[in-house]
Amino acid sequence: MRVLVVEDQADLVEILLEGLRAEGMAVDAAFGGASALEQLAVNRYDVVVLDRDLPDVHGDQVCTELVAGGAHPRVLMLTAAGTLDDRVEGLGLGADDYLAKPFAFAELVARIRALARRSNPALPPVLAHGDLTVDTARRVATRARRTLDLTLKEFGVLEVLLGARGAVVTSEELLERVWDAHADPFTNTVRVTMMRLRRKLGEPGVIDTVPGAGYRIGRP
Repeated sequence: MRVLVVEDQADLVEILLEGLRAEGMAVDAAFGGASALEQLAVNRYDVVVLDRDLPDVHGDQVCTELVAGGAHPRVLMLTAAGTLDDRVEGLGLGADDYLAKPFAFAELVARIRALARRSNPALPPVLAHGDLTVDTARRVATRARRTLDLTLKEFGVLEVLLGARGAVVTSEELLERVWDAHADPFTNTVRVTMMRLRRKLGEPGVIDTVPGAGYRIGRP
């Protein structure tokens, strides 16, 4: 999944970026409301972790503009103001969830994953294709009962392809869903990752290349 963290405290941002990326998420950061709205205009996110008290454009306004725009990512409002009235007001603006600071990181991860499931078509927690099994909750992939030593990006690519259920997934879509905004769309990042993933998956091949279109999971 792809997440945007909107928070003006640089030290907290670094902690969240490191932790969420370790959980296999593609994460971008915005240090203010204006920057967040610029990134939201050009990138597709599953979840936005939005600090309410931002120094330039207030988090309430960011949330309101997102909701007014129609289809939008799920919003988890993150703030030090955690009274009942604050939570009711934040949810009334269109936020999907509300988490008060300080918070437990494990709870934040669980809430983000829950919102992402609501943002995307529901998939089973375990994806299977022939003798290939991917446990998305435990972040474990096996083939013929052999555990595969995959990097986070390789696992993410495999998860997206299996989730597409045989449909073609373009390189651009893989970049958008597995990598963050720092990924250069003109590099061969996807091709190199795909080559390494195929090598780890072994034979017979699982991933087909569709010339001029992208990649898909082949028939078992």
